[in-house]
Amino acid sequence: MANVVVVGSQWGDEGKGKIVDWLSERADIVVRFQGGHNAGHTLVIDGVSYKLSLLPSGVVRPGTMGVIGNGVVLDPHALVAEIARLGAQGVKVSRDNLRIAENATLILSLHRELDAMREEAASAGTKIGTTKRGIGPAYEDKVGRRAVRVMDLADPDTLPAKIDRLLAHHNPLRRGLGVEEIKREDIFEELMSVADQVLPFMDQSWRLLDQARKAGKRILFEGAQGALLDVDHGTYPFVTSSHTSAGQAAAGSGIGPSALNYVLGITKAYTTRVGEGPFPTELFDEVGAFLGEKGHEYGVVTGRKRRCGWFDAVLVRQTVCTSGITGIALTKLDVLDGLEEIKICVGYMLDGERIDYLPASQGAQARVEPIYETLEGWSESTAGARSWKELPAQAVKYVRHVEELIGAPVALLSTSPEREDTILVQDPYQD
Repeated sequence: MANVVVVGSQWGDEGKGKIVDWLSERADIVVRFQGGHNAGHTLVIDGVSYKLSLLPSGVVRPGTMGVIGNGVVLDPHALVAEIARLGAQGVKVSRDNLRIAENATLILSLHRELDAMREEAASAGTKIGTTKRGIGPAYEDKVGRRAVRVMDLADPDTLPAKIDRLLAHHNPLRRGLGVEEIKREDIFEELMSVADQVLPFMDQSWRLLDQARKAGKRILFEGAQGALLDVDHGTYPFVTSSHTSAGQAAAGSGIGPSALNYVLGITKAYTTRVGEGPFPTELFDEVGAFLGEKGHEYGVVTGRKRRCGWFDAVLVRQTVCTSGITGIALTKLDVLDGLEEIKICVGYMLDGERIDYLPASQGAQARVEPIYETLEGWSESTAGARSWKELPAQAVKYVRHVEELIGAPVALLSTSPEREDTILVQDPYQD
């Protein structure tokens, strides 16, 4: 049985929620392996929208187990609130359909406060565009070996010493920022107030997944954000604080990389980005506005308007390499309906030289200029198409050219937010 990793091949917001939900019908377990509640998925099932930012998409599907892996940073209060929101929509979340890695790092109020203070104090041009949800500071504490983890909630006797170690780092920072220091008792109370609601989900995720793999269960690894926000391989420093590329699926869940059989890169038929940072194909004209309005390009978590631009084959081709993408799921093709011509970025000019990759340097990334190919658009609608024969000839030509440019085949083609409006070319779970 194949185990599938789903990653965004651009800057996130590629439509992973629908694809993960579509695949979860074939999966027994859906695993989140990185990030926190700073990225969202919108699932549309039978006309009902479910907005998830922390919980794995599988929890809304009966019979599917959701797992929050050790690579995730978990805000326990955000978790409880999200479970309550789903409960109000008739989705019950219990130990039967959700487990949380015992060694996952917790996000605390002091992380959110530090995140916001840093972003607000940053000068023009240096803001990262963080969601201010404490993700980055929590990861800093994780690698600094002072984090409080899920399992610590089960041992309140040892918690004060762990909090003291944490505050030995944070209180000097707060003094330097001119804000009030935090007392151990306040953090202890913050954690204990939610411990009883989180601990029932705690488990050894690595053991659970190993047993599932050996039993022939199908596992779906669900990434958040996009590969171009990877802390190593993205547009640094305008990135998230975790590894968003496919390799993190193994480390962030505790399963060996040999268990990862297929990497599906979710790829939007154009390009969007939320927040700051380079965006070579960004459009500031009426076409950019058209893509934003027709594609409803607003962040699920923040509501921020997304920046829009033409498809960048250079970036996606690079992600195909860094994440080992087997095939892509091309989404939102229908947003391009009605455009007389469509452009694709096929290379960059950098300081007078043509290059076929995105340089790692922040300065060079800001200076690259896109080189475009222009394709004929189509006037017919692709919305809701469920077979190739329902697509206009020029739309098929566009898809085939994308495949050629990025060096990866289209495994699925999505033509609307509805899960059934999907053209299946290659089932990642096919034996």
